[in-house]
Amino acid sequence: MWSFGRKLILSFALSFVVLLLVGLLSYRGLDVLTRASYSVTHTHEVLDRVDGLLGALKDAETGQRGFLLTGSDAYLEPYTAARAGIPQLLAELGRLVSDNPRQSERVADAQRRVDAIMKVHQSRIDQRRASGEEAAVRAMLAGDDKRRMDELRRLLGEMVDEEHALLQERAGEVESASASARAAIGVGTAAGLLLVFIAGGLLARTLSTQIGAAVGHVQRSSAELQTASNQQAVGARQTATSMAEITTTLAELTRSSREIAESALQVGEIAGRTADSARSGDGVLQAARDSIGAMKQQSVRVVEHMLDLGRKSRQIDDVLDLVVELAQQTNILAINATIEAMGAGESGTRFSVVADEVRKLADRMGESAKAIRVQIEEVRDAVNATTMATETGSKSIDAGASQFAAVAASLTDIGKMVQRTSEAAREIGLSTQQQSTAVEQVNLALSHTAGAAKETEVSSQQTSQTALQLVELARGLMRLVQAQPAH
Repeated sequence: MWSFGRKLILSFALSFVVLLLVGLLSYRGLDVLTRASYSVTHTHEVLDRVDGLLGALKDAETGQRGFLLTGSDAYLEPYTAARAGIPQLLAELGRLVSDNPRQSERVADAQRRVDAIMKVHQSRIDQRRASGEEAAVRAMLAGDDKRRMDELRRLLGEMVDEEHALLQERAGEVESASASARAAIGVGTAAGLLLVFIAGGLLARTLSTQIGAAVGHVQRSSAELQTASNQQAVGARQTATSMAEITTTLAELTRSSREIAESALQVGEIAGRTADSARSGDGVLQAARDSIGAMKQQSVRVVEHMLDLGRKSRQIDDVLDLVVELAQQTNILAINATIEAMGAGESGTRFSVVADEVRKLADRMGESAKAIRVQIEEVRDAVNATTMATETGSKSIDAGASQFAAVAASLTDIGKMVQRTSEAAREIGLSTQQQSTAVEQVNLALSHTAGAAKETEVSSQQTSQTALQLVELARGLMRLVQAQPAH
């Protein structure tokens, strides 16, 4: 048969294990979400550098063509800016994909192709300066610029496709981690609540059984004590009227005093053990309450992080709206430029090609923005679901904490009642000592029999009052025990 303390420790140990498992699984899910978020940011940085590299190459080509056609150095400004920025873009792109061998090989290949394209551009610029427009234009028309750019776009397109595949893979990881976290929180919360209810029922039943038995013993002892005090009062009155019954009265008084002393000792021991159990239970409940409070704080921090992640996703939406709007405006400008070039006749043909490239770039920017928005919506849905699950778990924790507080208050009341019972037992012990002293005085001097009878009568009255107090205390404790299961 397990003691009350062991049952209490086992109940809260199981609850602690369940809460610990829920916390560990939730932490693991959040860690996966965090790492996936960092990976998504890294992928977007790679895509941004690829777009920047394509844009710089187009600027270089546009500036080079403008200079070849006009001979004006003003047209070389885009070329000069692109030539200065392309090495930095390639270096950043290589650093970002250094952990991916395939992407690193593509970056190295792109480096060689970009160097070749830039050398061709520079040679034509030098030729335009040295030989004039006609020779430079012939060299441009005879070259294979389009093929080189198409190969470079294909290579960079492969990089973009692989990064998009990585985004999809990381989205799957986020969804799996979110599902695991939701399942862990739901199952763990249900198991924790079940353990709390089972532990509460077992503790209430144990308290009712053990303390009920103690109260029954106290009631029996108080009844015996009250009977003995009545007998003492009768004996004292008989002693005052007839000295012949002194010996019998002394024997009865001595036996009653011994029974009272034994009952008082038993009551004191039971009260002490009950008080120790109540204090131990209160300490364990306090520790459990602290653990639940710490878990609640963790749940609040989880909700705050999820809300912050949702706010950041909305900020990204705003940026994407700006990108889409810029793409649409660029597309419109490219169409207008194409129309103007067609109206310009043969001299506008080259400018029409440039406008067409700009329009294609704007279309790709719009499509990329839409794809990114879809990914952000999926992340936001996962964040909302995690936030709702965490808030539900926090409400369940608050309910458990309220129940623990009610049990702790009951244990405190029990401790107070037990303390009063112990004080009553000490009073009974003092009364029995007084009775024993009176008996010894009667045995030593029969001449003081009348005075001893009066003292015995007074002592019996005090004993009767103490017995009545003990009965009232026992009744109050019994009512508390009977009301315990309702908590």
